[in-house]
Amino acid sequence: MAPETEHPRKAFGWAARDASGVLSPFHFSRRNNGEDDVTLKILYCGICHSDLHSIKNEWGNANYPMVPGHEFTGVVTEVGSNVHKFRVGDKVGVGCMVGSCRSCDSCSDNLENYCPEMISTYNSTYADGTTTYGGYSDTIVVDEHFVVKFPDTLPLDKGAPLLCAGITVYSPMKRFGLDKPGMHLGVVGLGGLGHVAVKFARAMGMKVTVISTSPSKEEEAIEQLGANSFLLSSVPEQMQAAIGTMDGIISTVSAVHAVTPLLLLLKPHGKMIMLGGTLQPFEVQLYPLVLGERILSGSHIGGLKDTQEMIDFAGKHNITADIELVGMEYVNQAMERLARGDVRYRFVIDVANSLVAA
Repeated sequence: MAPETEHPRKAFGWAARDASGVLSPFHFSRRNNGEDDVTLKILYCGICHSDLHSIKNEWGNANYPMVPGHEFTGVVTEVGSNVHKFRVGDKVGVGCMVGSCRSCDSCSDNLENYCPEMISTYNSTYADGTTTYGGYSDTIVVDEHFVVKFPDTLPLDKGAPLLCAGITVYSPMKRFGLDKPGMHLGVVGLGGLGHVAVKFARAMGMKVTVISTSPSKEEEAIEQLGANSFLLSSVPEQMQAAIGTMDGIISTVSAVHAVTPLLLLLKPHGKMIMLGGTLQPFEVQLYPLVLGERILSGSHIGGLKDTQEMIDFAGKHNITADIELVGMEYVNQAMERLARGDVRYRFVIDVANSLVAA
């Protein structure tokens, strides 16, 4: 069935049709608002690096046509009869998930992101076999469980990237106990995830060291984001001086990088959490883990309970992403710039003011 007719409600957005990743206007449809659903008018949508990987089929699982976008905010326009958390007019957001089984051990532990039947916000399939389309579009219908309420103190444009970048760093910091005042946290990579990690850690009262291969980022890390120190990982003397000083490290780099030197920066029992996604294998020496009882782990976004907690924390502490607001017509140029790392630190699409039906 054609995307325009598989559901009753007309929708419009921009989609990629093939692995070139070029996005263009796309007419499709959304389901009617069910009794457990919330319909929202999408106002802003962040551009995540995973959007770029997905539209170019770099992970080998692309389903075209694809409407990307899994960090978007908007206003509720309709609620189902069973919906009690939201009302028409509420400011809300949707992140990386729009469904899960709701009954497995992961779902019961508020970790819907690890549910075997987790439904991604785009490039996935609903239980009825229809395709999920993301936030580069005008409207969406979502089960209320997967909708997050935004506090009035948190702007919808600068808050949108928190629904992916924010929860991706906040969740492992909480789950691995790397959120205590006075702790020393290393943040590897100062991009979309890394700059938000610095802000959360500082708000938690932690000492933060940004670890990077780019000398130009030192001023940004310390002067603009409030990091306590900066460590250039390509300088052996700096790395040597920092051995055994950190309680935890969050690595946000989505590429193969040297892990063993970073593990040595941890204190005994320290934890290094890998967040960046790559299909390439890593090489890790075991002795830094064995000799110091250090932990090397990974983490993938977070559950809905943690996401709401993260958004509330961000609102309380005035934490937002640093963004460049662009129109939908600029999205292909934004993707090209993102591939070059030419953004500080997140593109956000001004959907409501720039999405014009063709």
